[in-house]
Amino acid sequence: MDITVDKSIRTPLYWQIADQIKAMIIEGQMADGSILPSERSLAQMLGVHRNTIIKAYSHLRDQELIDSLQGVGYRVTYKSESFYEPDVRRKVNWSTIIKDEYQDMEKTFDDIFLRFTEENNISFSTGMPPAIYDEEDLATDLAAILREEGRKPFFLSPYQGDLTLRHKIIAYLRTKGIKAGLNQVQILSETNQALDFIVTSLLNPGDRVITEEPVSPDVYRVIELAGGRPVTVPVDENGMICDNLEALIETHRPKFIYVNSSYHDPTGNILSVERRRKLLELSNRYRLPIIEEDAASELSFEEKFLPTIKSMDRSENVIYIYSFALTFIPGMSMAFVAAPEKLIKSLSYLVSIRIMSLDWMTQKLLAKYITDGKYYENVQKIAALNKTKRDLMCSYLDRMSDIGVSYQKPGGGVYIWCQLPKTVDSKAVVAESLKRGISIIPGEIFYPSRNGGQNNIRLNYSYETIGRIKLGMENLIDIVRGLT
Repeated sequence: MDITVDKSIRTPLYWQIADQIKAMIIEGQMADGSILPSERSLAQMLGVHRNTIIKAYSHLRDQELIDSLQGVGYRVTYKSESFYEPDVRRKVNWSTIIKDEYQDMEKTFDDIFLRFTEENNISFSTGMPPAIYDEEDLATDLAAILREEGRKPFFLSPYQGDLTLRHKIIAYLRTKGIKAGLNQVQILSETNQALDFIVTSLLNPGDRVITEEPVSPDVYRVIELAGGRPVTVPVDENGMICDNLEALIETHRPKFIYVNSSYHDPTGNILSVERRRKLLELSNRYRLPIIEEDAASELSFEEKFLPTIKSMDRSENVIYIYSFALTFIPGMSMAFVAAPEKLIKSLSYLVSIRIMSLDWMTQKLLAKYITDGKYYENVQKIAALNKTKRDLMCSYLDRMSDIGVSYQKPGGGVYIWCQLPKTVDSKAVVAESLKRGISIIPGEIFYPSRNGGQNNIRLNYSYETIGRIKLGMENLIDIVRGLT
């Protein structure tokens, strides 16, 4: 059987194999009833994994070109009478229909995140704000919005987002030194959606994208699912290391640079002003877009606010993403993109064909709270509470310094990037924590190639109460010491 596979092209290997066998059958090179090689022998012959052959044979079986018999194996059935039987029930083989990239994704991050929804589970994994807003006031305000707007055709907001909220966001951007017009702001539901729509608009299969490493799985998975390839750059206490960035740009010709500039996920570090300038310099030199994600910038504890990269940009090269997911009401997420008008039009078009309408009620409520100042007042309360929780969590981590646990205390945001003793695998800590009802994210999830983070965990202190943080951290100390 003369079959060749080319691992350098994007066509899945099982498709290549199945298509060649199909051609042999249809062209008569393989007679009806011919026996095919076993899964294992064909895999060895072609130098591929056995699962690849299983998927190829499954695909051919779904097309009723072959079947399998106990004790015989796979045989050609192209001309068999059973092919034409009208009453034969044939189930869809979903494993061959669903794209590989949507079946073989890393599930650890999602599985741990979902533990957040389980009753009594302590979440050190979820980046959500504490419940600051008074429930009775919130109910009153929602009722008022419905009375005021309910008779008007506002339930379907414009594709670009609610006009009132866009005006408020333009004013909000000015506090960050960013000047934008109404046609340069797109409202979206969350950061993930914003990044997904931007990637959909910009990226072609095979394109490279420069990202930090470690980097949130939400970022690199969006890039990979679009057919892009992340080119990762290490970070230190001052953010993305830019020393050799120009060489990477020259080599890979990336489509854009992605950077989480303030209280980076997962390290909690902040990008220095010098490196922000360097990124802009390279952006201008190579006409290279920068995507700046800045969701945690308002949650500063003792540091001065640094200028956003977007505010320093004079060439309209920076795409700015901000999310209210860490500073508003838990479960009521809203984000926006500030970018050149041409890109905003593309994003609005994607809204029109993918979701039709954005969350009308959340937009109205957020606009109201920005207008009356309640949003800014509560952001300060959230930051103050987060600082208290950060200090509490760090005090527990300090109790493990004698066994080699270390971390860099973040100046804001919601995450602590914790280094475990060299002999302790983060996955073992996560597994034992889950048994005790505590969700923690293992460090290697933040490395696209799983080439780092085995001794790191990411801890989030923003959502849980003081009492539950104490309980969770007492358990974490017991777990880590037990594994040392």
